[in-house]
Amino acid sequence: MMASVAHPAAPRASVRPERIDRLLSAGAVILFVAAVAAILRGHDQWRMVPALIWLHLATILVATALTPVMLLRVRGDRRHRTIGKLWIVAMLATAICSLFIHVSGPGRFSVIHLLSFWTLVQVPLIWWTARHHDVARHRRAVHGMVIGALLVAGFFTFPFHRLLGTWLFG
Repeated sequence: MMASVAHPAAPRASVRPERIDRLLSAGAVILFVAAVAAILRGHDQWRMVPALIWLHLATILVATALTPVMLLRVRGDRRHRTIGKLWIVAMLATAICSLFIHVSGPGRFSVIHLLSFWTLVQVPLIWWTARHHDVARHRRAVHGMVIGALLVAGFFTFPFHRLLGTWLFG
């Protein structure tokens, strides 16, 4: 009788949060708190805000709130996949909504709309890399999406006479 030889399993990528995950999570929490504070401060003007803007705010707040949960908890389990799917839907909905929000003046889109188009390409890539267990590429894509489409775009909603900036600082 031949003894079976156990082959060592391929090393799994770490499922623990890295420093970048903690930094991005902190940025998401700060952004979430600032956005909620701005919304609460702007309560006198709520009725003047179109439904599309409220939908855009709601979807991005969901994605922003889920970001630290997704980045800081155990990865690869059923709960992470569920949270990830919700995050993906929220990010896609946010990007799609933003395409119908236009700046005043010449041209239909602003520079920030480039992030919306980038999100519409990157988010399916994030899903695909997760489904195919390409952990390294998945992490890079998620980190890039959080940095670019969530944090950079989010923090740029506060200056330049934009709605949240006006509510928070006005």
